[in-house]
This record gives sequence, structure tokens and C-alpha cells, in this order.
Amino acid sequence: MPHSHLIKPVLNDTYPEIDYGKGVYLYDKEGTQYFDACSGAVTANIGHGMEEIVQAITTQANRVSFVYRSQFSNEPAEELANHLASETDFPWCFFVNSGSEAVETAIKIAVQHWQEKGYASKTKVLSRWLSYHGITLGALSASGHPARRERFHSIIGDWPVVEPPYCYQCPFEKKFPDCNLHCARQLETMIKRMGPANIAAFIAEPIIGAAGGAIDPPEGYYQKIKEICDKYDILFIADEVMTGCGRTGKFLAIDHWGVKPDIVALGKGLSAGYSPIAATMISENVMKPIIEGSNIVMGGHTYSANPLSSSAALSVLKLIQSEKWIEKVEEKSIYLQHYLKKLKNEFSFIDDIRGKGFLLGMEFKNNWNVLKAEVDASFTSYVVKEAQAGGVLLYPAGAGLDGKSGSAIIIAPPLTTTKREIEELYRRLRSIFSIISNKVALQ
Repeated sequence: MPHSHLIKPVLNDTYPEIDYGKGVYLYDKEGTQYFDACSGAVTANIGHGMEEIVQAITTQANRVSFVYRSQFSNEPAEELANHLASETDFPWCFFVNSGSEAVETAIKIAVQHWQEKGYASKTKVLSRWLSYHGITLGALSASGHPARRERFHSIIGDWPVVEPPYCYQCPFEKKFPDCNLHCARQLETMIKRMGPANIAAFIAEPIIGAAGGAIDPPEGYYQKIKEICDKYDILFIADEVMTGCGRTGKFLAIDHWGVKPDIVALGKGLSAGYSPIAATMISENVMKPIIEGSNIVMGGHTYSANPLSSSAALSVLKLIQSEKWIEKVEEKSIYLQHYLKKLKNEFSFIDDIRGKGFLLGMEFKNNWNVLKAEVDASFTSYVVKEAQAGGVLLYPAGAGLDGKSGSAIIIAPPLTTTKREIEELYRRLRSIFSIISNKVALQ
């Protein structure tokens, strides 16, 4: 096989080459079918090969694919911003190319907001452990993901200071509700310790994704977080890159708790993988001093708000709306969780099922041995590899209080997945887990 010049996640690994996709399935060049049970990187929210989206992209490409944001606006970007404003009640949208950039933009706007108000000392951003906000330096600084931080400690910030709302393995060894939301109240302790005059914002994923395997907090958690942020004049940034655009059964996952952030980062499902685009959505309260001050948001990217990606995202969101796919997620999630709990009851190495909508996590017990070991990596990697060999794609996630010692996966099929396809996914997973079970012994 000729040498590949493409840098892949593991340089000396061989990866199947994908030929095409349709619905919940992907097909490689050898004709192998994969059930995309994680929507790629929790991105392909409406599945693969949607002709309506392909046609919208083609139509726009025949008109104009690119214009530069400092020279022109364009109809698809204007319509997309209007659609998001209507859907979320956030009146301002800044379009970028990836979730990492959306988070970076959110952080910069938070700092600029306080500068424009005359509070130049409010520059710190606080975040949680067991979080992941992106791979660029600012977003990685906010990320409490030890495995992804460790190579870059010397050039990133130490922003994670708060423990996660990880009821399954409570960092404080407490039980809800007797804990009195200790994990949320810890934010106030850290704010007092650092001084609210120095803090611009607190950022959190409504449901912790890659760093925790779909950890969803106890009731009242985000209400308390927002109360604390408001009390000390600190902006609350919701990182909805993974959770947004209907993934959890609401357009924004934070809506499950009836809380209104000050800034929201969107990505992934915004265009459902059909073209690179992400967005930072900003409240009127945050934008007001900027409008009345410099009248410029200090940020920009060459491909920001380009008409081709904007057209793709607009087409995706309109299709989701017209087909009412978000409204159907909760019912189908209950159906999927039923089958995942059946797997938990059958296979002793599965320890916890959690999450909301079509963002579900499965955490494994730690006291396992791999017999006839076929991989030298983590148990998570082992499960993901076995699943792919069995025709199912799963998303690896961190777990454990240190973010490294635990093993978890994310199951996040497209919102379009039918009940019949959920049944098929169960059958495939059961077969894969049976193979794993024969090679695993609990200590």
C-alpha cells in the first residue's frame, strides 16, 4: 500500500476509506456497512446523504461560494442569523468555522464586554474539570480534559477550578439531594477566592461530552450556577457545541433547566456535518456596551459567515424544523435507553447509563481485565475498536474523577434514527458486547 501523506489520528494506523453514506449508515470502499451510532463526532444530526441539503449547497455554489465578511454580507448568513435568533431568542450571531472557534469567540466577547463597561480587570474565565471546550489554545485552556491538556501545560491557562456535577462518582462523596448542590456552590467559593472583580465568565457544557461521557447534572444545578454568576456579575457561557441544535430533545440543552445563558457556542449539529460552520450567539445585555462603545467585535476569520456553509446550516435547520425531528427525540430516547439498560443488565462490565435525548453515555466498571489482550490502550479504545469491527461506530469519552482512570463511550445516533433502527443497533451492540464479555473478567 502506498505511503499516505495525510496525517491521521494515530500516524501508523490504517483507517478504512469511506465511500459514501446514507441515513444512519456509512459504507467503506470494501463495501462494509457501519451503523453510525455516534453521528461521527456527535455531528451528523440528520444522518448522511440528505438530498435536500446537497441540493441547497449545490444551488448556492452555483451562485457564489465565498465572500469576505469585511466587504459584503450575504443572504444565507443573514437568514441563518435570523433563524437562530428566532429559535433561541439570542439577537446576535457571530459565525465561525468550528466549535473551538465559537468558544474562543465567546471568551473574547465576554472579556470585551467588561472592557467596554470600564472593568478592565475582569479577564479570568472559570471552568470545570471533566470538560472539553475545544483544541485551540483558549478553548483548551478552558477544558478540564487531562489527556488533551497534558502536552500543552506550558502554554495554556489553568482555568478549570470547579468539580463537575458527577453524581455517579461524586467528587465530594455526597448523595443528591442531601448534598445541597455542593458542586454548584463550589463555584461561589472559587469566585470569592479569586475575586469577582477579576472574573469575566464561567463556561460549562450543559451535558459533559467527550471528557465525561454524557454527564448530566442533578435538578437545580444550573439554576444555582446562574444565580451565583448573576450575584457576582459574571457572564455564563453555555458551550452547546455538542449538545445544541436538538441533540438532547430541545434546541439548546440548557433549556432543560430553564436557564438563560449570556453567551452560547454552537457547532457540530449546526450544519450536521454538511459544511464547516459554528456560531457564537450573544445576548442583548452583553452586546449593548460594545454597540455603545467601540461598535466592533474584535474577532474574525477568513471563512466567517461564508455563503456556502451558511446555506448548508440554514437548510439543515429548516429541515429539522419542518420534519419536527427535535420533538420526536425524547420518545425515541426513552426507547433507546430501554435497550441500553437491557445491555447493562446483561453485561457486568457496564456500570452506568446516563444523558439526555440522543446524547447518552455508557460508563464501564474499572475492575476489568482484558483476556487475550488485543489492544494496549484503554478499555474505552478496546470497546470502540471491537464495535467498529462489528459494524458500529461509537464515540470514546473520558471518565473517572481524574478524567483518565475511567472508561466510557457516547452513543449519539442521528436525530432521524427510527425505532426499527434502534432495535437493530441493540442487536449489533449485544453481539459486540458478547464478544467483549468473553475476553473480559472482572477482578
